[in-house]
Amino acid sequence: MPSMTNLLFASILLVTACTENKELVDTTQSQSPITTSTTIVNNREVIWGLDFLPDGDMLFTEKRGRLVRVNKTTNNLTEISGFPTDVDASGQGGLMDIKVHPNYASNGWIYANYSSTGGFINLIRFKLNGNQVSNIETLLKSNTPSAWRGHYGGRIVFDKAGYLYLSVGEGGTTSYGGENSPNKNAQNLQSPWGKIHRLTDDGKVPADNPIFPGTTAPSTVWCYGLRNPQGLVYNPFTDQLWETEHGPMGGDELNLIQKGKNYGWPLVSYGKNYDGVPVSASPLKEGIEPPVTYWVPSIAASGLIVVTNPKFKRWNGNLMSGALAGAHVHRIMFQADKVIETEKLWNGIGRVRNIKEGPDGNIYLCVEGPGRIIRVSPNN
Repeated sequence: MPSMTNLLFASILLVTACTENKELVDTTQSQSPITTSTTIVNNREVIWGLDFLPDGDMLFTEKRGRLVRVNKTTNNLTEISGFPTDVDASGQGGLMDIKVHPNYASNGWIYANYSSTGGFINLIRFKLNGNQVSNIETLLKSNTPSAWRGHYGGRIVFDKAGYLYLSVGEGGTTSYGGENSPNKNAQNLQSPWGKIHRLTDDGKVPADNPIFPGTTAPSTVWCYGLRNPQGLVYNPFTDQLWETEHGPMGGDELNLIQKGKNYGWPLVSYGKNYDGVPVSASPLKEGIEPPVTYWVPSIAASGLIVVTNPKFKRWNGNLMSGALAGAHVHRIMFQADKVIETEKLWNGIGRVRNIKEGPDGNIYLCVEGPGRIIRVSPNN
């Protein structure tokens, strides 16, 4: 289909206080055209995951269970056949992220996560035989469902050592927060929900994963206390793992993920439950890792990248998060793991479900309503 090209605009947000690394940011507006966008995929359903094959072709997932290949030269679309047929796309579920193995050229593995019939979370890997899925292996499957078909997470990333990380939301029966919440999945170390899992690329438990109190051996759980983590990225510059998650009414979080840490849900939050009752009297609690920054009101942070290509020189090393409710992309700049500046990019573009940095150095946005993929390039 023909490309649509237009100028996008950025509006700058400034941090009002940086004395603590968990400060809320405030905003001021400024219009400045800095990039050009090209719509390369249009009129699709909800596009969730996006990654690139070594030959430059793109793979993307649609919530209802479709996996599609985009030719790098023509932008022609080819649906990949043979994906599991038990995808449950009800509620917030469906086919979610996709990740090409860093050593794909030598091993051919691709990873995906999805919710299956009954509301169970699945992490699989597979290979492609032409445009056909083959060699499917299940690496992780939850032993309990998300009864209300919500808060599945979930993103897949690799670190430089080749370990795989999967973010999983709290699932369960309700998203109500507080000390008396009936859903304590995120705090239950026997439950896979509300966690970030760390595995070897073939699904085994790494020997150096944490051993939590009350257990005698490591599991796949790397950290816990997460509500709905829809952004996850490994920063190759700093060897750090960053996560964003949805709060309830307010309280979206950006977290620096560390081994064995508790990130608090449903015990504490900067947000309120949907009935207006604060989740906690204080957002801080001993033994719980506070967010690096948070958003009130919520922006519905979804998708997360570190800008690594010098093509966007001014943004190199910064984080960028999609915003579903905010309908923009949030740029976040750090100094010593503290937020010192943020910038609201492409305001009003639509519900940004995912964001990826391509092998060409451009930034790719998965936007909803209708489902489309937009390539963003610098003007100079």
